[in-house]
Amino acid sequence: MTHTKHKIPRAKGELAFEIAASILCVLIILVSVYPIYYILICSVSNPFAVQSGEVLFTVKGFTLESFKAAFQMDGLWTAYGNTIFYTVFGVIFNMFFTATMAYALSKKRLIARKFFTLLVAFTLWFQAGMIPLYLTLRNYNMLDKRITILLAFAINAYNLIILRSFFEQLPDSLEEAALIDGASNIRIFWSIYLPLSKPALVTVGTFYAVNRWNNYFWAMNILNDDSKIPLQVMLKKLLVDRVAGAEEAAIITPASATSPDTIIYAVIILAIVPMLIAYPYVQRYFKSGATLGAVKG
Repeated sequence: MTHTKHKIPRAKGELAFEIAASILCVLIILVSVYPIYYILICSVSNPFAVQSGEVLFTVKGFTLESFKAAFQMDGLWTAYGNTIFYTVFGVIFNMFFTATMAYALSKKRLIARKFFTLLVAFTLWFQAGMIPLYLTLRNYNMLDKRITILLAFAINAYNLIILRSFFEQLPDSLEEAALIDGASNIRIFWSIYLPLSKPALVTVGTFYAVNRWNNYFWAMNILNDDSKIPLQVMLKKLLVDRVAGAEEAAIITPASATSPDTIIYAVIILAIVPMLIAYPYVQRYFKSGATLGAVKG
């Protein structure tokens, strides 16, 4: 006996909704992607064409002179190295403090667990503000120091709650079996919880990495030494702090190899490329589960 599959007919309203939703998604994608695309084509186009508004959808007069000029900028690679340093070591600090605290808060046997959880959640609703935080850092003599960028923002309450909730979902039988075998809390955390929590750790780590890479506000206010500033602060200076002078007064002609704007576009592309390359490799962890198959029977 053969069974034939019958498709359930969809109502006209449902079909219209799917079409409208698809169109809306395409529009959102275009609005999100076009600014990056525009910056890219401007960075490799003739400066005069960019200045005159001819560059909208396609490259006009392809050239890499703006990238060459960006590569030769004073302090660019120092700022780039600082950004990598703050991102790599910042994420290490973030994940260490966030994961250890999330593990502790996930345990019902923790004394005053609800009180500590409430303190963490409280910071989501009420924060001290920028000025009190800056004054606190100044009073502790933590201004213009690299370690301040790493330690002052070591834990994000939202990410902490995400990781704590993930740890709570892991079966208690895993920990009980390890305790019977004589494992310590540190061994259980390192050998059981962390390996099983890879998707959550990668997700939270990605949130931290993007935030660290794009951070410029506090770095701009805390760091005074140009040799310590990240790339984003350097970009801010290029975009906002350019003094009207020779660069602004320069006349852009069809023969011009570069312009201040195209050089800035090139630096922006250099700043966002690492995140664009890294994201596809971690995206698959966002929707994976960790407890599937952990306990059988």
